[in-house]
Amino acid sequence: MPAERHVFLGMPIVVASPAMQRTLEIAQRVARASVAVLITGETGSGKELVARAIHHYSLRCTKPWVDLNCGALPDPLLESELFGHERGAFSGADSAKAGMFELAHTGSLFLDEVAELDPRMQVKLLRVLDGVPYYRLGGQKKIQVDVRVIAATNQDLERAVTAGRFRSDLFHRLAEYQIHVPPLRERTEDIVPLAEYFLSQHSEAAAFSPGAVAALRRYSWPGNIRELRNAVVNAVVSARQYEIGVQDLPERVRGRRFAPPPDRWLCLEGLERDAILAALAQTEGHHQKAADLLGISRRTLSRKLRIYRREMRQQDAICELTRMVR
Repeated sequence: MPAERHVFLGMPIVVASPAMQRTLEIAQRVARASVAVLITGETGSGKELVARAIHHYSLRCTKPWVDLNCGALPDPLLESELFGHERGAFSGADSAKAGMFELAHTGSLFLDEVAELDPRMQVKLLRVLDGVPYYRLGGQKKIQVDVRVIAATNQDLERAVTAGRFRSDLFHRLAEYQIHVPPLRERTEDIVPLAEYFLSQHSEAAAFSPGAVAALRRYSWPGNIRELRNAVVNAVVSARQYEIGVQDLPERVRGRRFAPPPDRWLCLEGLERDAILAALAQTEGHHQKAADLLGISRRTLSRKLRIYRREMRQQDAICELTRMVR
């Protein structure tokens, strides 16, 4: 099946797999309904592209599109970005500023990494989604907006609700309709067309050898599309001729074979850990560079590393206890 190319709000997407075609068909159908949409999927799988597709196909397509990464900003700044502030509201507020909700009025607001919202921000967001007017920081005039919210997360929000990290009422308000974006390993038909598209951006004359194509197809791509793009860029730099061979691909792509996951969420966490550790190794432990490579915020990366360290300490304690019992 030939690959299809679309452009949603200036961002291109290449689709060849039936799984991703179905995902875009679902996005097109839900676009016409006036509901909030929660898009789930692993980091780098293409959640923002699906969100842009929803706006593109919606009745709001001629209205504003505004996007915000909730994990990229500290909480005080995030509140100002979302709801705006008046002059003098805090130190450094030299002039009034409209928030993202105001800027997106009559259009769509995309909230990426929505699971990173702290409890206080979750309450404020819920009130606005329920149609309650709000104030800018330091403001005295209530603001009412008409905004369609599209949220995305790479976490299991239902598990976060059960653990008490995310409000159940906000979850149900955001997830009036859910779309899951499959990871690249579950839509292998997209791998080569995407790689060829990324390659064409750097060299129209270059092409992959049959061996390189086979290596691309069998690798599991824990970092999904972002990792694939990074691998292609590295191959272009490494290659000494127009044909990109297996030897030009990153070592991890040449050597690791694909293994289907037995359990999606457990495997997601394991693959996510693999991708983070691989990015840290590639950037020689530089956290900001690794976060940029993975397409996540440094705060998210730090939180993940704290979780991994805590799990390692727990495993060490269990091993020591087992040794003592024996």
